[in-house]
Amino acid sequence: MKKLFFIFVLTGLFSCGDYIDKPKNLLSKDQMADVLADLAINDQATFIYPNSNLEAGTRYVLKQHNIKSEDFIASFKYYVVKEQMQGIAEDAQKAVLEKDPKADQYVKDKKNKPGELQPPPVLSR
Repeated sequence: MKKLFFIFVLTGLFSCGDYIDKPKNLLSKDQMADVLADLAINDQATFIYPNSNLEAGTRYVLKQHNIKSEDFIASFKYYVVKEQMQGIAEDAQKAVLEKDPKADQYVKDKKNKPGELQPPPVLSR
């Protein structure tokens, strides 16, 4: 009986693997941060120009970085599952602040107001 229990425990340990396989066209963390920064700027442009097309802007950003949408989505899912998205989002925020220093005060104001910032969404299986 002990041997059978030991075999089940070993089988359970070795069967545990990654929840998600590494995509073959995985974007680097720096590249992902740059794309997220440009997408955030594109998203804010829709508030300034309400009749603009968000989807066309997203396609333009991906084309500018020479990235297929499938590769971006697969990389995004991979980094979320691996719990590395928080660091990438912080790098993207730094990139946005480098591109637009005036945004720094806006971000600080939003951080000081409780309840304004929401955590990133969690992807469910």
